[in-house]
Amino acid sequence: MRKYLFGTGILTAFTGGVTLLRALREHEPFTWRQALAWISWGISLALAIGAIVDVRRASRGGVIANDSPIHGHEKKLLKRRVQN
Repeated sequence: MRKYLFGTGILTAFTGGVTLLRALREHEPFTWRQALAWISWGISLALAIGAIVDVRRASRGGVIANDSPIHGHEKKLLKRRVQN
């Protein structure tokens, strides 16, 4: 579980969220740029979580989508899990 929570995608999304929260505390009016930044942060977080789900599913022998970044590496991940 630790390798998933401290992955670079989750850490990047977390720090981006902290930055956006700090910007809210400055009592500036909410603009369309901030709305786009929050949408972008949400997409980044969703992609990071999706990558974690794909790695976990592939390492357990499950089928993953063809558009996943780790598609084609399922056997390698499963072999690594079996060795541990």
